[in-house]
Amino acid sequence: MKIVKRTVLSCLLSATVMGSSSVAFAETLLERGTYLMRGIVACGSCHTPPAGPFKGKELAGGFVFDEEPFTTYAANITPDRETGIGAWSDEEIIRAIREGIRPGGGRVIGPPMPIGMYRSLSDRDARAIVAYLRTVPPVRHEVPEAVYRIPLPPRYGPPLGEVPDVPRSDKVAYGEYLARIGHCIECHTPMDRGRRDFSRTGAGGQVFEGPWGVSVAANLTPDSETGLGAWSDAEIKRAISEGISHDGRKLNPPMPFGYFRNISEEDLDALVAYLRSLKPVHNRVQ
Repeated sequence: MKIVKRTVLSCLLSATVMGSSSVAFAETLLERGTYLMRGIVACGSCHTPPAGPFKGKELAGGFVFDEEPFTTYAANITPDRETGIGAWSDEEIIRAIREGIRPGGGRVIGPPMPIGMYRSLSDRDARAIVAYLRTVPPVRHEVPEAVYRIPLPPRYGPPLGEVPDVPRSDKVAYGEYLARIGHCIECHTPMDRGRRDFSRTGAGGQVFEGPWGVSVAANLTPDSETGLGAWSDAEIKRAISEGISHDGRKLNPPMPFGYFRNISEEDLDALVAYLRSLKPVHNRVQ
């Protein structure tokens, strides 16, 4: 199995598992969960193996993340009762996603899971994702234990209470919500001494190495010279959903374009509204 070097390579090779048409917002939990999982949340970009004997088996896990501070593996999140999450309750799955706590002893889930971002996931959307996970074919695939060479936090914050839906009528707030649960902020916000520098949210600069070569997270702030300030709304939406820059260049992974092409037009509008609201940061990245 190929070992990768960058944590946020979590978005790698997603296009192999997606359909081609956009999924409209739906009313039932399963329909909503299907839209999220095959669109903005894109869990399969980490958890669906891109290679090896379990290639293409949705959410069967095993993808290796080899970093200086850890060697870890994407978990099997199919409903297999022995090697996946089939024996977990809905509440245990939601707690693992949003709080990073495993059932049966409360072990903390370490990186690269972006638990800090997933704490924003609303109660309804969390239940919708669980509804989708229950429908995935179970795969028996025992994934190795992670090895961490750094201390993990005892928890990622206080226990969550109710997490309400973000009103879609507030495009900026809903766009921020999507950018959090869709890893945009996770990948595109610079690090400073091991912590994400939220004073420069969206300013880009992180380097991702993979089979395609080297990619650098773009500056998504409205800076007119080094960010998206000179881009049209249509160009930003095309970059997100089709992987084509405003000048026609094809963008490289790890952006999960195979999933993001299923984001609805309304949600793309909300993402653009949020990106326009960010503080402009002059940060030229290659």
